[in-house]
Amino acid sequence: MNGDSRHAQSRPRRGHGRSQGAGGAAGTGTGGTGTGPGRSRVPGPLPEPADLARVLEPVVRAAGMDLESVRVSPAGRRRLLRLVVDADSGVGLDAIAEVSREVSARLDASGAMGEVPYTLEVSSPGVDRPLTEPRHWRRAQGRLVSAPLAVAGGDDQARKRARRPPTLQGRILVAGDTSVTLDIDGDQVELDYAELGPGQVQVEFGRPGAADAEAAGSMLDRVRAGNGGGQDGH
Repeated sequence: MNGDSRHAQSRPRRGHGRSQGAGGAAGTGTGGTGTGPGRSRVPGPLPEPADLARVLEPVVRAAGMDLESVRVSPAGRRRLLRLVVDADSGVGLDAIAEVSREVSARLDASGAMGEVPYTLEVSSPGVDRPLTEPRHWRRAQGRLVSAPLAVAGGDDQARKRARRPPTLQGRILVAGDTSVTLDIDGDQVELDYAELGPGQVQVEFGRPGAADAEAAGSMLDRVRAGNGGGQDGH
């Protein structure tokens, strides 16, 4: 999981907009719609994030990324549109800048942001992003995470919870489509995602990433070898 990368673009009515993104990158853009000369316009209702996601998700997917979240908020007489994107290999600032340009072109062509000038901010998730989808857990493989146990829905689940602490902490060995295997104090424990609440990556100061990744891969090989290539059920 990469740290937060961010790129921003201001979209005025005519001419060029330029704004400074995180990491020293600056984006320029043309087009967009907004107020006419000598007039002021009070922004109307904000576009629905779900509607914007439907317009923008194909663009983001074409760039090899997932659109993780869409947020739009008023910012004076402008609007601020924040997108979070991610990919299995992570997303760097250059990739963020490129997808930002593609998104801007799609927004301007569709008119999805209405006739109010807006600022577009595209970023990657930070380490504080909760792990709520299988792809989030997969992209955090090798990291130390904590997660609360989900509320039990039946007697069998209640008995399982009674044998485990209310919050688990372990290192992700492998994350599949329906379950994740954690190394918890030396024990490999497989849990269905339905058993867990949102996971949270734990910050490890001074953690040597390459060494930990190698250690995690070694642990995973041992788990697979011990299970005959599969995973134990718990």
